[in-house]
Amino acid sequence: MTFKPAKLLIALLVVAVPAFAQNVAVVNGKAIPTSRVDAIVKQVVAQGQQPDSPQLRELIKKDLIGREVMMQEAEKQGYGKNADVKTALENARQAIIVNALIADYVKKNPVSDADIKAEYDRFVAQAGDKEYHVRHILLGTEAEANDVIAKIKGGAKFEDLAKQSKDTGSAANGGDLDWASPSAFPPVFAQAFTSLQKGQVTEKPVQTPNGFHVIKVDDIRPAKLPTLEEVKPQVAESLTQKKLQAYQEELVKKAKVQ
Repeated sequence: MTFKPAKLLIALLVVAVPAFAQNVAVVNGKAIPTSRVDAIVKQVVAQGQQPDSPQLRELIKKDLIGREVMMQEAEKQGYGKNADVKTALENARQAIIVNALIADYVKKNPVSDADIKAEYDRFVAQAGDKEYHVRHILLGTEAEANDVIAKIKGGAKFEDLAKQSKDTGSAANGGDLDWASPSAFPPVFAQAFTSLQKGQVTEKPVQTPNGFHVIKVDDIRPAKLPTLEEVKPQVAESLTQKKLQAYQEELVKKAKVQ
């Protein structure tokens, strides 16, 4: 059986049209598949930048053509063989593959609402139900700190004595550390001021790795903690990162590292 010329032309067109439709352009013989445009459009729409439209697809098509032309020229000039370029390509390849692994792991191991609630409750318990407006004076020696305490007992103003504090960030403001929960400070520091009443100063210097502190409580108020709903996204993200870190550490333990 033989095709007549007209029938042969029609048959070739039927085969060629679907193949052509798979590409948005062919640049110097190199095809740019429609799937690449679709992927970029999907990303742009998902980010809320603009809706899918013929104009958007045309802009993306022009951009891909421009990039392909530049890519071909770069290959022609040998940049693909450059050591730095190869290193960058390998780093990018690793990042893409690892990100795919991470996305799949997170999808298969989601953080539950129960996990989020437990973490929030732990945060609330740690933060406590009070906030303190605290001032401090940081001295280099215990003797210096004791001398400051004696002067305060003698009637000297805490704010004036704070000018000699080694903590230059708060010295000019009378040693003011603003409002904060005890959990924001080192344990020994927090334990010292949570035992004080409004207006009181520590009877003895409080030692930390930074030196010796004289601490005053200006005021105390009920803690203003965010609700679970307000911080739920941040808590979920934090727990997800912890899961990923544990997953990575588990893989490192199993690996043969020399």
